[in-house]
Amino acid sequence: MSAPAVAEPKSVAPLPKRRRPSPIRWVKMGGLSKLGFALPIIFVFGLFSWYPIVKSVIMSVQKTNFVMDPQYVGMENFGKVLNDPLLGQAVQNTIEFTFWSILIGFPLPLILAVVIGELTRGRTVASILAYLPAIVPPVVAVLLWKQLYKPEASGLFNTILGWFGMEPSGWLNNVDLVIPAIVVEMTWAGAGTTVIVYIAALMSVRTELYEAAEIDGAGIRQRIWHVTLPQMRQIMLLMLLLQIINLGQLFTEPYIMTSGGPRNESLTVMLLIYRYAFADGNYGKATALSVMLALVLGVLSLVYQWVTRKWST
Repeated sequence: MSAPAVAEPKSVAPLPKRRRPSPIRWVKMGGLSKLGFALPIIFVFGLFSWYPIVKSVIMSVQKTNFVMDPQYVGMENFGKVLNDPLLGQAVQNTIEFTFWSILIGFPLPLILAVVIGELTRGRTVASILAYLPAIVPPVVAVLLWKQLYKPEASGLFNTILGWFGMEPSGWLNNVDLVIPAIVVEMTWAGAGTTVIVYIAALMSVRTELYEAAEIDGAGIRQRIWHVTLPQMRQIMLLMLLLQIINLGQLFTEPYIMTSGGPRNESLTVMLLIYRYAFADGNYGKATALSVMLALVLGVLSLVYQWVTRKWST
């Protein structure tokens, strides 16, 4: 008997390449109306985003005080910034803020979101309570916590220490506690928004994965570790990157709470830029440091994306 003939697979013709429409056809297809809708957005974005960026780059190589005509000084402003001894202190403090914020402020919203997601009752109320601190204006929240950190014995935190027979603490006047104290306030104020983002990500996890895990006998810990966290890996990495970028631009909390003290122990790079511009009146030096900060954050973002590109899938 002869073997049955096997049908050869038909070759699939490649899809034709899409050609760009001609200008006349683009107009007939409604291109002008689409461009008309986009122009206001492009104008606003260019005016309030790209123009300040280009202006900052130009000012970074100039000596100007907005009164006299600007003078081109080349890389002199960058040299002055790099030779400033406060720059090293500001960079070190910014790194310490980042370390403590990742240690305290990154896992806490994730833990709260997972706990709220596991609730069978009161999930809505718990979500509202977690988000409430985010409603308070940032400046009001900082001023409120500044009162809680009062170094006198009448301060709230010092009163709690007194209940246990402990001496009052200086908190914001203590060089060892000032950065962790500010980070605690930042975590309290910003965790609510991150919790809501994580809860939204939890709702997108497929329920059949949890059902399969329960059939295999997995408990709550196993479900969280093997199902929840892997499914949220991409959003977790994104939130971590955004947190690092925001901490590189930290200004409001140390400025209002300590103005960079004590002894410049809470001085950040953004606060140093503020001092260059509004205390020293050296706008060229301030914009030079701003450009350097933008470049560092841009390179850091690229490196971060390259390192975590395999983890996010």
